[in-house]
Amino acid sequence: MSRLLILALSSAALLAFAPAHAGDVLLVDRVKQESATPKPARGMSMAEVERRFGAPQSRLEPRGGQKRQWPTINRWVYADYTVYFERSRVVDVVVNQASPQEAGPKPPVR
Repeated sequence: MSRLLILALSSAALLAFAPAHAGDVLLVDRVKQESATPKPARGMSMAEVERRFGAPQSRLEPRGGQKRQWPTINRWVYADYTVYFERSRVVDVVVNQASPQEAGPKPPVR
């Protein structure tokens, strides 16, 4: 019985002095908070996106298009998100990583 008591007390002492960990900052948590922020909707044209949200910070090189069944994908980078277009229509909007410590998608390949 005394061994069990010593083991329990030593475990409790270790836990009491263990450093508190703040935890990872997750992109998912920030996305939930920013869901009210307006972003381009799926199906919007490039012209509509630019008219409504302004010019992007950068327009990345198009990808794909080598074959007919592989449509060209264009990517526009804004401050908080990247917009992906298939041909000239929005197919997805991905929130950018705010800092290197935030767990989430890496910045787009340039």
